[in-house]
Amino acid sequence: MLRHLPPDADLLIPVPLHRWRIWRRGYNQAGLIAAALAAQSGISAAGGVLIRTRHTPALQNMNGAARRRAVKGAFAIAAQDRPAIAGRHVVLVDDVYTSGATTDACIDTLCRSGAATVSVLCWARVIDAAPD
Repeated sequence: MLRHLPPDADLLIPVPLHRWRIWRRGYNQAGLIAAALAAQSGISAAGGVLIRTRHTPALQNMNGAARRRAVKGAFAIAAQDRPAIAGRHVVLVDDVYTSGATTDACIDTLCRSGAATVSVLCWARVIDAAPD
């Protein structure tokens, strides 16, 4: 993933999990990926800036439209953290990109909070030929 980092990236932000999911799982895989990328690239990772404000159901058995509904409004950035992303090129880091619903919701939140540009890096991409 390091070779795919945009050369003008300013900040790495992992897709957050809800605290209940972290407690159950014990880690956020996107956060681990972002931390490893930060260590190798020298670009800062900001793991607590983007937060998941509510628990969302597992998306694995939903179609694209249902996924978008499930994550709509599920992310936020606290007012005191907005200067950290204002005018910056943020790289959103995720483990698996399936329908894009989660990343789209995160991108919307980041852009509304002042990010100049948002790029997405993910570890894996699910290819689904089924229509939404």
